[in-house]
Amino acid sequence: MTLKQQIDSDIKKAMLAKKKEDLRALRAIKAKILLAQTEKGSGEEVSDEAEMKILMKEAKQRKESADLFQQQGREDLAAKELTELEVISRYLPKQLSEEEVQIELQKIIESVGANGPQDMGKVMGQATKVLAGKADGKLVASKVKELLTK
Repeated sequence: MTLKQQIDSDIKKAMLAKKKEDLRALRAIKAKILLAQTEKGSGEEVSDEAEMKILMKEAKQRKESADLFQQQGREDLAAKELTELEVISRYLPKQLSEEEVQIELQKIIESVGANGPQDMGKVMGQATKVLAGKADGKLVASKVKELLTK
């Protein structure tokens, strides 16, 4: 079952269960996927990789919005964004812990032969491919920097 089919099925379930919050997030994801399908130059179907990028972008957007709303004291809007983030997170792969990210990065550093901060580009290039969707980019960048300055 493709992501689009899974989301369609979950939209129906959310409608029947009258879960407005879930429905709002699911419709937002579906709209982004449909937009990607109809973009000029894209094929009939959206690739799994493109779907994952859409989900990650949506999750990041919800997280940043929630943080911003919390800073402004708008807990009602922050709660809405966090609820949508929770729904979107169901479709993302399990996120790696900080320790797991560090272990993966050490393997990457050894494989590319990085010696210091000047090799950060090499490591980040490989790390973004290996850890795509599995870890937050900011965490990866900070860990790479930390490991290369040792």
